[in-house]
Amino acid sequence: MFFNNSLEHQLQRWNEIIHGQPNNPNAYIQRGMFYFKLGKIEESIQDFDTAEKLDSKITPYLWQRGLSYYYVERFADGAKQFEIDLTVNAQDVEETVWRYLCIARYLGVSEARNSLLTVKNDPRKIMQSVYDFFAGNCTPDDVLNVGKLQGIKGNFYSHLYLGLYYETENNFELAQEYIVKAADTYKIDDYMWYLAQVHKKVRQWP
Repeated sequence: MFFNNSLEHQLQRWNEIIHGQPNNPNAYIQRGMFYFKLGKIEESIQDFDTAEKLDSKITPYLWQRGLSYYYVERFADGAKQFEIDLTVNAQDVEETVWRYLCIARYLGVSEARNSLLTVKNDPRKIMQSVYDFFAGNCTPDDVLNVGKLQGIKGNFYSHLYLGLYYETENNFELAQEYIVKAADTYKIDDYMWYLAQVHKKVRQWP
């Protein structure tokens, strides 16, 4: 695929930067993100870990590592990462929802639901709707309708997070339907769009 070739090219660029700047934590974060986009998840974690070793102050900002943990089924580590992230970004629905997703996978949905943290001021309407859905305060159709009003990006996020939710509920048919539609129909220039591609690859969905 064309975007894979482009990603490989950009990965090579970061390899060269790191060769010349081996103590630059940001370079490892950037390369780790490209590893993740290419589905090389263990390699991405290694780079995020290296960045953290070079600068311990970045730990609360390594949300990318939390996502990578999820896809290698290190759910406890993922939940911990998102909890740390929320100490500097308490109103981020995505950090809160990914913490829920991690907890649901290793402690169960009931525990995840009972420990869902409160978020009131995420400025993104679609993410506020996603939060309301995870909290049990609206329906899937409500989320989809808000997504439609937010255009292609809103449509992407509504489908992605509905799919992720249904996967924790073991409704794999709906999970696949929503996430594949997010990945295939609503292409956006966003790290989370690549995450949807990685999700398909890990689950071996067409």
